[in-house]
Amino acid sequence: MNFIGECLGTFILVLLGDGVVSACVLHKTKAQNSGWVTIVLGWAAAVSIAVYVTGFISGAHLNPAVTLALASVGSLPWAQVPIYFLAQMLGAMLGALALYLHYYPHWQETDDPTTILSCFSTAPAIRHTWSNFFGEALGTAILVVTVMAIGPNKLAAGFGPLLVGLVVAAVGFSLGATTGYAINPARDLGPRLMHQLLPIPNKGNSDWSYAWIPVFGPLVGGVVGALIFQLILNHI
Repeated sequence: MNFIGECLGTFILVLLGDGVVSACVLHKTKAQNSGWVTIVLGWAAAVSIAVYVTGFISGAHLNPAVTLALASVGSLPWAQVPIYFLAQMLGAMLGALALYLHYYPHWQETDDPTTILSCFSTAPAIRHTWSNFFGEALGTAILVVTVMAIGPNKLAAGFGPLLVGLVVAAVGFSLGATTGYAINPARDLGPRLMHQLLPIPNKGNSDWSYAWIPVFGPLVGGVVGALIFQLILNHI
């Protein structure tokens, strides 16, 4: 059931999250040029909905960085990590495939390869390796700390997914404008692979020279965030 939950949840997350990006940037959609605020709020809603749908099935990690972080502090058996990773990647790739089909006529109308890639994966506003890496790690650390704080705060039933969506919005507004805030390796790598494989008109390369940053930055940041939160919790 964990595999099904993570696959379904990540599918929803990518479809709705990358879907709002596509709506805002692809040519001749009704939401073209809606802007960064729309994208951030759309991503926040996508995350909340995905967590609501699958939280009771698999815990709704929907993010390899969250899975690795929880395993690193003993909150998830290491044997489960590959299952979660595989499900998350598959769900992200299927979400990107559904996105491609949904916006099918709009790819032909959009002639900028960078715009097309942004519908699938992230790219930095300014390429600067260490600060791009730090930004992805920092945003993910904040996400993981928030996720881990849900239990100790004893929130009323049903409020957890809203809080996760809220922190995604906060990270997006405050930190996300530098890299596009992947803060999730599957969310970036799965759709990037589909961008590479799908016969998308007018697409350019998939920017593999940058692709390692939204994978390893979140993985490092997630573990650091979990360890810091666990250390604080142990001293309260």
